[in-house]
Amino acid sequence: MPASPVRPATPGVTPDVTCADAGCAGFTASRRRVLGGLALGGLTTITGSTVVTMSGAPALAAEADDDSVLVVLSLRGASDGLSLVVPHGDPAYYAARPRIAVPSDRLVAKDGFFGLHPSFTPLLPMWEARELAAVHATGLPVANRSHFAAMEELEDAAPGSPERSGWLNRLLGESGESRAVEGVAVGGGAAPTSLFGEEPILSYPTLAGATLAGDKPSDSRRTRRTALERMWASDGSRMGRAVQGAMSAIEDLRVGAAQANNAASYPRSDLGSALATVAQTLRGDLGTRLVTVDHGSWDMHSNLGTLAGGRLVGMADTLAASLAAFFDDLGSVRDRVTVVTISEFGRRVAENANLGLDHGWGNAMLVAGAGVSGGRYHGRWPGLQNTTDADLTVTTDYRSVLAEIVAARFPGASLPQVFPGFTRERVGVMTGQ
Repeated sequence: MPASPVRPATPGVTPDVTCADAGCAGFTASRRRVLGGLALGGLTTITGSTVVTMSGAPALAAEADDDSVLVVLSLRGASDGLSLVVPHGDPAYYAARPRIAVPSDRLVAKDGFFGLHPSFTPLLPMWEARELAAVHATGLPVANRSHFAAMEELEDAAPGSPERSGWLNRLLGESGESRAVEGVAVGGGAAPTSLFGEEPILSYPTLAGATLAGDKPSDSRRTRRTALERMWASDGSRMGRAVQGAMSAIEDLRVGAAQANNAASYPRSDLGSALATVAQTLRGDLGTRLVTVDHGSWDMHSNLGTLAGGRLVGMADTLAASLAAFFDDLGSVRDRVTVVTISEFGRRVAENANLGLDHGWGNAMLVAGAGVSGGRYHGRWPGLQNTTDADLTVTTDYRSVLAEIVAARFPGASLPQVFPGFTRERVGVMTGQ
């Protein structure tokens, strides 16, 4: 089966326009209320460090009863699933990694074949409570060792399809509603491909930093906002409604910012800060349902290291401690939240001369929180080979994991719409699936 090509830009289609100074896009929303009116198609406004991307689709009037939340945590740079979820029962693992293999006697949550990296000790209570599971040998159906091409293919999740949107944006379109901050990318930089599409999304590094472009914290008169209100308040056009909506969206974020930010209880890292903001957003009860967070870089061609030091142990420590703090911070909304980790591909089985690992294929995914069939390792193990160019073979298409989560947590969504042309296989990582 040939690899699915990365789709080039569509000829004649103008990329999204950034119009921060014009305040030209937004959406009408207020706390726990639905959108009103139309948003502008194809325009993006950057409101301070916040991005509001709008579609031309009309707002829908119904609010779903299901308040499930999915957080997609991307381990950018291609994490090594064989180090995080160790197949200690496969002798080829230790033969292929004489210097960097994780010792069997140091593993946690260990069964007769698999065990978790010891950095995951903070997550053991969730494992023992059956709120955390791992799925091994997952990934793209055909190996793709280009970071950028693999990330795009992974986040589109529609190889061979004419769809030019990300799978999370398509899931937003299946929700039957358009609520305030329903789809959110938290962290620095642009929103990921998975959220790109017609449905409105927000992107911000912190709730407290969300502001209209041109607003100055020192300006108590809020000159920028006042000018926009005078110009557009009585304008019933699409542009007028969009500008009014952008201002309303900022007010919603301020409601969320009134929640305590417990970042001090997280590791001091970009991931800790981002997950603290996600928890703050969810406790603000704004209607957020889909969230993306990036954590990287996991691209460790050299100095991946051992338990005594190196790059991986520090990254794994941060990942596990941040996730543990996040679930503790969720409070009363914890039973609504499911987290899944994803990475563009895995690493080779055999270590290289630089105490690192080169680009591979199969990987492991972690699934935690609500609805998870936890305390178990899922997937079909293909066996490892101790050769220079050996990969962990993918036996579970990553979309089967995502589709099972969607089916369990968003049962009203159409899987053929979210994952066009794909028929999922049962994984068993979610209860009732």
